Amino acid sequence: MGEGSTFTLLLPVDAFPEGVHGVVPAQGGTPVHELTPRPSREVALLDDEAFAAKKVLIVDDDVRNVFALTSVLERRGMSVVYAENGREGIAVLEQNADVDLVLMDVMMPEMDGYATTEAIRATSAFASLPIIALTAKAMQGDREKSLASGASDYVTKPVDIDQLLDTMRLWLSQQR
Repeated sequence: MGEGSTFTLLLPVDAFPEGVHGVVPAQGGTPVHELTPRPSREVALLDDEAFAAKKVLIVDDDVRNVFALTSVLERRGMSVVYAENGREGIAVLEQNADVDLVLMDVMMPEMDGYATTEAIRATSAFASLPIIALTAKAMQGDREKSLASGASDYVTKPVDIDQLLDTMRLWLSQQR
């Protein structure tokens, strides 16, 4: 008893109202880093235009990750569909050909993110679809393995929302 899991939640700094500053305390009350909001709400609104009316597929077996990502992306005007494993991800993608981007968890049972990405890339209709690999195990070579399987980009967990949004924005802007 007395043991448990530790979770990390990284929030985008624009989640705070203008003029609000905050400090995220670590265990023992020592500040880890200071959060400062973006200088203007207009910047956040302009950023959101890149996501408006876009559709993203999240393939992840951890419903907590799906929920967290969905809430962030839907607030930015995106439509979200999800799948709990690679096989289901391929089926959902085939039923939603209008998906603009895929967030692919690498570590999943049955069919991992690498195999799923390779299968998606083997379908000519999805050959240029942006796929961003997400993994909690930032082992040496993971990035290269993700890219070799056909991923467009790679982001480690715990996900830094600003980094993920910047990566998504980059790939969405190059599309169509």
